[in-house]
Amino acid sequence: MGSRPSFIDDLARDLSANRADSVSTRSHGDDALLDAYSQTVVGALERVHHAVAHIAVERRATSGSPGAARGGSGSGFLFTPDGYLLTNSHVVHGANALRVTLADGSTYDADLVGDDPSTDLAVLRIGASEVLPHADLGESAKLRVGQIAIAVGSPLGLTQTVTTGVVSALGRSLRSNSGRMIYDVIQTDAALNPGNSGGPLVNSAGQVIGVNTAIIPGAQAICFATAIDSAKWVITQLFAHGRVRRAHVGIAGTTVPIARKVQRFFELGATSGVRVMELVKGGPAALGGLRVDDTIVAIDGVAVDGIDALQRLLDASRIGRAVEFTIVRLTQKLNLQITPVEQAVLA
Repeated sequence: MGSRPSFIDDLARDLSANRADSVSTRSHGDDALLDAYSQTVVGALERVHHAVAHIAVERRATSGSPGAARGGSGSGFLFTPDGYLLTNSHVVHGANALRVTLADGSTYDADLVGDDPSTDLAVLRIGASEVLPHADLGESAKLRVGQIAIAVGSPLGLTQTVTTGVVSALGRSLRSNSGRMIYDVIQTDAALNPGNSGGPLVNSAGQVIGVNTAIIPGAQAICFATAIDSAKWVITQLFAHGRVRRAHVGIAGTTVPIARKVQRFFELGATSGVRVMELVKGGPAALGGLRVDDTIVAIDGVAVDGIDALQRLLDASRIGRAVEFTIVRLTQKLNLQITPVEQAVLA
């Protein structure tokens, strides 16, 4: 046999050098083995996990044995150092007793400050005497599709469970348990399961960007979180009033496209509007002259491109004062004065 080709010797030397480099790398400890993504996730988790809590819920049974209790659980997180937590309304609504367990194992009874079924958010308070670790709230308005999203919570009672993914989409709409649409919802593929509800969705800096809210049963990695900017507004309302105040005009409507020639003729600022499908008899809209099949295109000069925009504009600032509704009725563009009333509190 002839002599061994020289490239075989070169390959053997390279393999030997690689093995030596690998041993050298391992000698520096686990930190050297973490890639950039892992380091990012670990760093974000270190900033937020102490603030994440498990919430045990007790409700009296509405049927069956008198006095029997039904249990349940979910997640939440501290957002102030003096014991205020944010979670989902569906986790705590109607509870008779709430027990919060923090990351260090300490437990506290919790009181409900207020909840808003319309956005599926709630604020709790625990009576701790010491300063508590709390999460930093980010800005969901600055999110971009594709950036890292990390969910922390207690799925199926497994506390401090972490899942990762990306922001899959922004500006989604989701129907809450109350039937009202929640707008500006974040879609993510960070896996959520029962018990994750109310836990934080955080960015790579460990800042909360959303409150984990819902999944689509049977789907793969299609999960939703209420944007933290919406949650901040709800928090201020709950602190101020114990509930969220909204204006009500007494209509049922649906989002419809507006024909291009109608847009041009009336110089409309949107390509769609809200068609009135039903009117509450004697309600503000009916009293103000609105009719079934009218299309609402603006409120106080602000374009209304869909039912979500309409609900967003009907906030507490418009309760009890005349509001200008711009509508298209057949071949006319009309301005109607309608005075919203306060929406009844949902039970």
